[in-house]
Amino acid sequence: MYYTIGTGVGVGVYAEGKLIHGLVHPEGGHILVRRHPEDDFSGLCSFHGDCLEGMAAGPAIEARWKAKGDCLSADHPAWGIEAYYIAQSVSAAVLMYSPKKVVLGGGVMSQSQLYPLIREEVKRNLKGYVNTPEIMHHMESYIVPPGLGPQAGLCGALALGLKAWKEQHRARS
Repeated sequence: MYYTIGTGVGVGVYAEGKLIHGLVHPEGGHILVRRHPEDDFSGLCSFHGDCLEGMAAGPAIEARWKAKGDCLSADHPAWGIEAYYIAQSVSAAVLMYSPKKVVLGGGVMSQSQLYPLIREEVKRNLKGYVNTPEIMHHMESYIVPPGLGPQAGLCGALALGLKAWKEQHRARS
């Protein structure tokens, strides 16, 4: 499972050798989240207000704290609140899809202090219900940054473009 958390929130699920796609493309960034008890921010999503994207994307961080995320210190309260929202989505994904790995990328996730906070929140949310070694003892290798670092989005877009080009080229042959 891949999340990109930046100017918006995108979620992709790769299963059985292909991306999951249904009626429309998945809109995992718009799942509703419980409000953090210390957060009175109304959210930025024009459709839902306080969905994951409206509460956790980069523009929400900037609107809530009056500063871009990369200007906030690593110990700023923003990161605990951010982890709270992201972990709700990851916890739900673990329960719904049982992914073998969760990759969290995008500009917001360049804040490396978020990973341990999110992992702890996911553990707290799951309360031992999903009792696997990956979640109970090896969370640091279960919820991870993209292996391609900040180039992940660009490389993914290039790979999808090449795939589409090859399929179009095969169709013409």
